[in-house]
Amino acid sequence: MLIFINNLLNNKNLKFEPMINTSTMEKKVHEGRNVKRFREMLGIKQEALAYELGDDWNQKKISVLEQKETIDAPLLRQISDALKIPVEAFQNFDEEHAINVIANTFTNSDSAVGFVINNYNPIEKIVQLHEEKIALYERMLKEKDEMMQRLERLIEGR
Repeated sequence: MLIFINNLLNNKNLKFEPMINTSTMEKKVHEGRNVKRFREMLGIKQEALAYELGDDWNQKKISVLEQKETIDAPLLRQISDALKIPVEAFQNFDEEHAINVIANTFTNSDSAVGFVINNYNPIEKIVQLHEEKIALYERMLKEKDEMMQRLERLIEGR
């Protein structure tokens, strides 16, 4: 589910901009509903979000908050930090537009729908991790040698 949310937020075709419907009236984005959507997609309960927001918050307050059409900017920033989702996602996410993007991204001929595609070679990844491990050990040995030299100078200075 997190991969889906990440892809949704990082999708180049999906822009978090206010939508305008055919009657040229600006479509209202329900920020509280968006908070609820993202919270549920992340599998976070209202109680957990309340805990993250501080002692003033409880499950009932979160429930009321999720019913508000607009949320104050400082509170929205706090929620954004707690859920690790950009504020713009809450302010501009339009479910109808997202469904259109998803529908246009996946067609019936896509055989990979529902599967995670790894774009890396596992052996290359193991080699990379091994090289990083070696570099870390070398750095640690260098720091140990420097520390030994400092200690020797300190002992000689007495």
